[in-house]
Formats: sequence, structure tokens, C-alpha cells
Amino acid sequence: MDRLLLVVAVLAVATALGLWWRARNGRYTAVDPALLASAPDDGADDTRLTAAQLGAPLGARATFVQFSSEVCAPCRRTHAVLAQLVTEHDGLSHVEMDVVEHLDLVRRFDIMRTPTTLLLDARGVVVGRMSGATDRRHALSALASCLGEVPAA
Repeated sequence: MDRLLLVVAVLAVATALGLWWRARNGRYTAVDPALLASAPDDGADDTRLTAAQLGAPLGARATFVQFSSEVCAPCRRTHAVLAQLVTEHDGLSHVEMDVVEHLDLVRRFDIMRTPTTLLLDARGVVVGRMSGATDRRHALSALASCLGEVPAA
């Protein structure tokens, strides 16, 4: 009987952890507004990425910078979601970066898993991030938060 209770307890804990993990996957986390206010306009800080560093132009309104790896199925899904948003909304840009080729940025922004997507404002300042597979709902919510808009379906 004790073994049965132990198995049930382990299954309950594993289920709870799995549900927690799934709920946090792809969720947008905004950067502290105090850090954004202190970001200088000259691009000389660690909260900003330039077009030269990205190898692509910044979006006029916002830029999604997705850090991916070659063997990452959630990375492909996230890429598809973000690429679709860029085609639907003016002023957006999506840049995908391989973590192996950009270790300096991975370390600088504490990228611990793929995909991780940084959301930049029009100046290139990192205003938030999403870790894990991102769906359309989470991406629209992040974009609305960045731009101060109400998310559209």
C-alpha cells in the first residue's frame, strides 16, 4: 500500500510540474520599465541591439529576435507564427539567429533554451522576451504590450 501511495504522489507531482511548464511556455515577460527609462539613446548599453548586430534592419514599430538551434521543432513553429505576424502587420521585423553562431548574444541576454524570442522596440531596446514555443496568442499579446495596443485575434 505504501508503494502505491508513493507512485500516486510521484505521478501527481510530475503532472503538476508538467502543467506548470506548459502554462509558462511561450509566455511574454516584460522588461522592468525602470531599466527601459534608463536606456541611453546612443546604443551603448546591454539592453539594445542594433541593425548591424542583427544583420538585418529593425522594424519601424517592433522587431522579434528569435534565438533558435538547428534541431529544434518548437523553433520552427515559433518561426512560422512570427513570420506570419510580420506579413500581417506593418512595421514589424523578424530576425532568426542561430545560438551556435551568436554565442556572444546568447551570453549577453542569458538565453537558456531555444526558442527564446526577444522583443525590441523601434529603437532596438529589448522590452521583453518569450521562452519556449510561442503561439499566435502569446505573440500578439507581447506585441500589444510593446506597442501599448489592445491585442487583435
